[in-house]
Formats: sequence, C-alpha cells, structure tokens
Amino acid sequence: MNVLQVLPSLDEGGVETGTIDIARFLVHNGHKVVVISSGGKLVKKLDEIGARHYSLPVGRKSLFTLILTIPKIADIIRKENIQIVHARSRVPALASFFASKIANVPFITTAHGYYKKHIISRVMGWGRFVIVASNAMGYHMINNFGTPPENIRLIPRGVDLSKFQYKSPKERKSSPFTIGMISRISPIKGHTYFIQAIAQVTRKVPNLKVMIIGGVQKGKESYNEELQLLVKRLGLTETIKFDGPSENIPQLLSEMNILVLPSTQQEAFGRVIIEAQAVGVPVVATSVGGIVDIIDNGQTGILCFPEDAKDLADAIIKLAKDAELQYKIAESARRAVEEKFSLDKMASATLKLYEEAFKTKRILIIKLSAIGDVILSIPSLRAIRNKYKEANIKVLVGLSAKDILKNCPYIDGIIVHDYKGKDRGLKGLIRTLSLLRNMNFDISIDLQNNKRSHILAAASYIPVRIGYNNRKFSFLLNRKTKEQNKALDPISHQAQLLSILKIPIEDTSLELWPSKSDKEWANRLLEEAWYSKSQLLIGINAGASAKWVTKRWPVSNLAKLSDMLASQLGARILLTGAREDVEIGKKLYNLCKCRPIMAVGRSTILQLASTIAKCNVFITSDSAPMHIAAACKVNFVALFGPTDPARHMPVCKKCVVIRKNIRCSPCYRSKCLIGHRCMTQITVEEVFEAVKSLIGEGKLPKDQKLTDSE
Repeated sequence: MNVLQVLPSLDEGGVETGTIDIARFLVHNGHKVVVISSGGKLVKKLDEIGARHYSLPVGRKSLFTLILTIPKIADIIRKENIQIVHARSRVPALASFFASKIANVPFITTAHGYYKKHIISRVMGWGRFVIVASNAMGYHMINNFGTPPENIRLIPRGVDLSKFQYKSPKERKSSPFTIGMISRISPIKGHTYFIQAIAQVTRKVPNLKVMIIGGVQKGKESYNEELQLLVKRLGLTETIKFDGPSENIPQLLSEMNILVLPSTQQEAFGRVIIEAQAVGVPVVATSVGGIVDIIDNGQTGILCFPEDAKDLADAIIKLAKDAELQYKIAESARRAVEEKFSLDKMASATLKLYEEAFKTKRILIIKLSAIGDVILSIPSLRAIRNKYKEANIKVLVGLSAKDILKNCPYIDGIIVHDYKGKDRGLKGLIRTLSLLRNMNFDISIDLQNNKRSHILAAASYIPVRIGYNNRKFSFLLNRKTKEQNKALDPISHQAQLLSILKIPIEDTSLELWPSKSDKEWANRLLEEAWYSKSQLLIGINAGASAKWVTKRWPVSNLAKLSDMLASQLGARILLTGAREDVEIGKKLYNLCKCRPIMAVGRSTILQLASTIAKCNVFITSDSAPMHIAAACKVNFVALFGPTDPARHMPVCKKCVVIRKNIRCSPCYRSKCLIGHRCMTQITVEEVFEAVKSLIGEGKLPKDQKLTDSE
C-alpha cells in the first residue's frame, strides 16, 4: 500500500515516535510511506528507513496557510499515488481531510490527545476510521465529537520490544534509589504534585535520586520556572534534577527503579508507561483516561488519585519499600506488554485497518420522499449491493419511510432525515450534515434529486456525487446524467442513473421484510374479525396522501363497491389506510352494509404489508399501499387519475390499471377545479369486473388491460 502520514513536526514526542514506528514497519513489509510535516530532527530517521518526507507548514494555525496547503497535499497524494491518508494531529488533519476529498482517497485519523470541545478538534472525528489507543478516548470521541461508534477502532500503542529489553528489578541498582518522571513540562502532567510527593518520600526512602525528563512545552516557560522554585523551596535541589528532553528513553529507564506518571487530566494512553513496563520498571500513575486500560491496579502497576500528593507519595513509598512487590509487578507488566502492547501488534492492526479502509467503499443512497418511492428504490438497492458486495451501504430516508427498509438485506444502515420535523430548516440541515460528514462516504447516489438532497451530498464532502442534471442545484453533483423527456417507469428511471456506475438492474421485483411479530399482528387482526382462510379477502385502501386529494376515488363509490363484492362474491372486505385517513375510514365504514374489517390507522408500515399479503385482491389509488401490494406479490386494481401510470406503476404479479382518457390527465395537481372527472368517471361496475378478472371469474372491458410484468 501507499500510505501518507501527516503531523505537525518530527521532533520528540509520542506522536512522532508512533509515526516513525509505523513507517518502519510498513517499509519493512514492502509498503510505500510518505510523511508530511514541517520538519524536525526525526526526518533523518525517515531517510534511514526508506520513507519519503515532504516539508509543508501543516501545523501552522493560519487560515491563509491552510487554504494554500490543501492543494499542495492533494498534489502529493496524486504524485505519490497515495491510497490512504492518515492524519495524526488537528491542524494537519484539517488540510489533509479536504485534500483527501479532492483526491478521493480514504482519510483516517488517530486521536492522540484528550481534546477539548473546540471546532478545530472536530476534524479528528471525521475519519473513515478514528484510531484510539484506549476505551476512554473512544468514549470521548463518541460522546463529545459525535463520531459514529462503528468508526472507532481501538489500537493500543505499541513498544518495540527489541529496543526496550527487560531487566528484572532484582538486577537493578537500589542505591541510589532512582525515581523518574518522563513527560513534557506542562501543568496537565502533574509535576507540581510529583515534586510535593517526593518531599514526603525523601523522609521514608533514603539515598533517593529523582529524574524529571522532558522538554518545556511552548508557552509553559513560566510553569517550568515555578517548578524550579518549588524544588528549591522544598529543599530538594540535590535530589531532583531536570534533565531536559532525551531521545534515549530505553537507557534512561534502565537507570530507574520506579517510573511515575502523575497526570491531572485525562490521558489518551500513556506510551511511557508501557515502555517502562517493557524494561521491567514498576509504574505508579494516576487513574485518569487511558491509563486505567494499561494498569491493572496492584498487578501491573499502582494507581492513585489525581491531584493528591499524599496518595501519590504513599503509593511510591509502598512500592519502594517492598522489593518483592516491585518484582511481581514488573514480571506481570512485561507479560501484559508482550500480549497487548507490542509494536508488531499495533503496526499489524494499523495495516489491517488501512487495507479495510481502502477496500471497503462507503455508499450513501438518498431517497427522502414518500413511502411508495422508497419501496420503488428496492431494485436499485439490490443492484448496488450486487455490484459492491463488500461496501458499507446506508440509505438516507425521511421519517415516514424509515420502517420500510427495516430488515433489508441489501443495506448496512438507515439514516433518518426528518425534514418535516426536527430536521426542518437550516439548523436541522446542519445537524444532518454533521452526521453524514462523520460517516465519511465515498459515493452518494441521489435517487431523490432535489435541491435538499444535492446540498446534503455536496456539503457532506462526499467525493463522488451521482444524480440527474435537473437544474435543482445539480451543479453540486460531479457525476450526472440528463433526464429523458419521455415518460419512464420508476425502475427504468433509476437504471439510467445507475448506468453511470455501470450497475444494471437485472431484478426489477419489489420486496419487503416484515418481522415475525408483524405477521402475528396481521393474523390477530383477522382472527379477531372472525375471518376464515376459506373466505375471499379483498383489501381496499380507504384514502391517499393528504397532499393528493385528487388521487382519491369517491367514498360513496368505495362503499358501494364493498357491498357489491361482499354480496355477489361472498368476500370479506378489509379497509386499510394511514392515521391521516382515519376520518375517511370511519365514514366509509359507516356507509358500508357489509361491516368490513377496520384496519385504517391501526398498523405500522410492515404490519400493513403483512395484512395486505393476506388479501386475494387489493384495490387502491396511486399511493404507497399500491407499491406494498406489488412488493407482497398480491394482485391489485390500481385507479389512476391525476398521475401517469407509465411513470408510477410498479412491477407487479397481476394487476389491472383503470384510467380515464381525460384531456387534462395527467395534471399532477393536488386540487381540481373542474369536477375531478379523471377519478369520478371510474365506475363501481368496472372496478368490480376488474376484481372478478383477477380472481378468474370474469373478463375485462375492452378499454382495460390486465398486466402481468413479473
């Protein structure tokens, strides 16, 4: 693989060490490594191991610099044929994130620090995968930065066991008894409490030597001066020495009897702990953040309370006074490092993650509108899954359609955009954009093709955005096709779009996936109505969308038809409809003499599907239940008025379309000012005859057509 790592600089520190370690492992195993940083003394190590370095000011906190750096990183990605971009710090992550989107390369982050909730820190959660070294860090990224849990990958830091070789405490010098602290000079590292604790330890442990190793963090010079003053005030100038930064950590650890890490705030991990454990130095540390993932208290180290000098001193004294405890902890800790924290384990896990990120596409399919339209997208979902068998595929739907794709085997998840409710307006749009951006999709396939869906795809930084060139902000798409002027059925319309990705829709059938409980609900409904399986069951959809009153057949006609079916065919009538159809359903029920089974407003979508599946014939206008009937392989009669069956008819087993050749139809209007003739001219008798034809007891009128498109 060709991997790019990006970090601020290559001077001392855990981030820099990790970058070198991964680079060495990858190059040794035949992979190509490129590193971008502002430079530093560790660049020579990259040269030694055969990795390439580019010097760019990626750590500079300047918007102007950031904007200039993005295309330069993108050029390097293309030039070096990079397959994975791995960012290891916040400011470099911003530039490399946008560069990776321009170059269409997977982007990964490692969250090295316990970041504050700052807008710049959010980029660390935008990776396709976010590597964390501890559970505490994983929870932090999920809870405070909205990182999807499935994007979190726990890969603990690793230590090179060939460099950090074990030496038993029994073989170490005990005079002077040496205690060390290795960390940059910063208040969050707890130096003040360490020095105060040492003042207490000197009273109990004779001939003591204390080493404070680490450089002064930029901007913390005054804090370093305060520490020097505290050492003098406590009379510890002969005991405590500030030795500055060092590259030779194995040598320094070999001189110690105890290592102390007294951090006061959450630590992402604590690399120096596993380094000390590897060489056989017992560790005393505060129980914060990822440290608790490394130290099993009393077994592989000793934990104490943060910001508590007395508790820290007691722990150090306890360990210093008990040689057997030192030996026991050192032995256990070394075994734990070998099992969990070796460099080979870390590097192998990281390489495996790179390969997963590169091979696994993330695809977002957008279909926000009506329930029926989402059902009609199922052949496309099936075709996309057949093309991208290993991809992670998710569908963005509106609230009303969220249950349609429940249990769908062709997708990995459903994202709900409640654009009519809580996600309405700019605030809701931004909330959804944040969610989509964190999911790091490679491809969006826009089956909705409106302004909102195009904005969602583009503002989520999805590199490949597929849709129709329909002038509805379609300039935001980068892979598009023109809509044809002629009427296309829904599946053919979607097939035209999928042809961009060379995806054929070979299976055009619809399907749904009701659960066992959904089917049991339908059985109970019919049992409570004293329905017998020997009876003919005919379903009638009582209403249509509240927006489309022009799609409705008169209630009086529905009542007359129900009674005719019951009296002449001996059928049981089942009335279905949504909650918004309850009043129409009650009116229809009261007009009927046959006392139909009332299910209007009582079911979920999949319960409705299970109920419709029981019918011998279903009668409906152009609405969601028509598509449900088709998906359930139920014969149906479809009444069309203001809409065109050529554009909206689903693939069905056997169905009859009844439509009047009115000059103004199809008008696609929700209200009619000229008598609603396209629906009122459909007679009860011709619908009755259509039902008879579907059950094999009659013939269709000459102007009607029996469709068998399965």
